[in-house]
Amino acid sequence: MDLSAVHDFHFLHPAWLLALPPLVALAVWSSRSRLAHDGTWTRLVDGHLLSLLRLSAGGRGRSPWLLVGLGWMLAVLALAAPSWERAPSAGYRAPAAWVLLLDLSPSMDAADLSPDRATRARFAIADLLSAAQDARVALVAFAGESYTVTPLTTDVATVRTLLQPLAPGLMPEAGHQLAPALAEAWQLLQGANAGNGQVIVLSDGFDDEQPALLAAASLAKRGVTVHVVGIGTESGAPERDASGDFVRDERGNILVTRMRTAELERLASAGGGRFVTLGGLAELIATLHAAPSHAIDAGLSPADARVATWRNDGVWLLPPLLLLAALVARKGWI
Repeated sequence: MDLSAVHDFHFLHPAWLLALPPLVALAVWSSRSRLAHDGTWTRLVDGHLLSLLRLSAGGRGRSPWLLVGLGWMLAVLALAAPSWERAPSAGYRAPAAWVLLLDLSPSMDAADLSPDRATRARFAIADLLSAAQDARVALVAFAGESYTVTPLTTDVATVRTLLQPLAPGLMPEAGHQLAPALAEAWQLLQGANAGNGQVIVLSDGFDDEQPALLAAASLAKRGVTVHVVGIGTESGAPERDASGDFVRDERGNILVTRMRTAELERLASAGGGRFVTLGGLAELIATLHAAPSHAIDAGLSPADARVATWRNDGVWLLPPLLLLAALVARKGWI
């Protein structure tokens, strides 16, 4: 005989068992009282009314007290939810959270990548959106200041639509300040209760290195990983101003803007993430999908994930309880 079921037997809601002692007390009291006979009630109630108030079998010689007590006990046991085996059910996991930080500083207009860095960064974000699956995605644009384009959402189509017109010329303040954008990313993750999210920075560099590195390290301590996608080339290209002319230094020489690889690598290291160029975007996507917040089990697909929960077997007590209720409610039994 398999004793595992006996070993696993327990009640899911044992507090309901506290309703059994009143039943025992009522049974003891009823056995000692003379309620079923005239007793002292004849002094308070007229005889023709007392016969109607008695809990008796109506002349058949059977008392309903046994059925009422048995029904009470079955109801209490059913509410206490006896259980002795587990049942598999679909697993739940919180969706992954990705915050994309798009650099829209003037240097992103450089044409060392065709047609320009900003356009190639948008293409990279479009690839990330296509790979998002059921992840929640937010988009933040930054230059001199940071602005939330979309909060965390599973509506990838809307994010894709709002992404298309973004360009450096739309930013109200020129600059290259990343630290405020990282702070904005944390606010979005915290507001959506996604403390273990992923931040992906798409940039060619930034001017506030120390504040940005400190912000990335702070995110890493809070469980948020900061990845970096380098946009541009180390050979660089001439930088253009708002009017489309080349930017020149004090001597009249054309300034060349280059991707600051070492700076971006330090940022990824401080944030506990990876640094890749556009050619390594597929590897970064694989890393995002393998993050603990995204996968339930490395060996299972989300549709196949299951968890085992204790099954409430108190439902098997309902048929006899309903049968007793029908017998007690039958005319002539009470």
